[in-house]
Amino acid sequence: RITAVLPYYGYGRQDRKHRPRVAITAKLVATLLATAGADRVLTMDLHAGQIQGFFDIPLDNLYATSVLVEEIRKLDIEALTVVSPDLGSVKRARAVARFLEAPLAIIDKRRPKENVSEVMNIIGDVEGRSVLLVDDMIDTAGTICQAASALKKKGALEVYGMATHPVLSGEAVERIEASPFKKLLVTDTIPLSDEKNLEKIQVVGVGHLLAEAIDRIHNETTVSSLFLKFEDI
Repeated sequence: RITAVLPYYGYGRQDRKHRPRVAITAKLVATLLATAGADRVLTMDLHAGQIQGFFDIPLDNLYATSVLVEEIRKLDIEALTVVSPDLGSVKRARAVARFLEAPLAIIDKRRPKENVSEVMNIIGDVEGRSVLLVDDMIDTAGTICQAASALKKKGALEVYGMATHPVLSGEAVERIEASPFKKLLVTDTIPLSDEKNLEKIQVVGVGHLLAEAIDRIHNETTVSSLFLKFEDI
């Protein structure tokens, strides 16, 4: 048996045709993995849950939320509101808000072009409160940093962030450094180079979660308990 362990499924955002005559890359990679001989895939925080349907072999999609939430609790943040940076992240942010027993706010934005977003409105009260932005990944950091600035302008006291995959491409490092973030929690699904290890960024290890899943898969025991309570994310 061959289990492919991909903590970050790199083509997760290419889950649909954005123009004619292009491949749906998330599906193509799923097919290539099976063709190459993989019997099972283990990954973490897929960009869209529907990607699981692209696979013709078993796929286990773990969530880093449990690990990140525990680290957020250690920060002992007072008057916390969880914020979704866009409508697509509402489900994830709602789950985090429930586990932290915090209210939820939502940022309504639009994308005039790829990797560019504009904040249109903030739904929910953030004035005088600490806020936690929740997303699955940070790529160019444009969306999350713009959201952080908008929340500050609306009266948020402190801005925190959490995301599973720190892609940090382009000018992401410079944007985060210049942003109002007090602390940004990410996981080690993507190793950070020295120049990306900013003081604002705290890396949380998820190796133990993957190791437990690998052990259960190898010994043919259930992995359901590792992610069942986050199944609505």
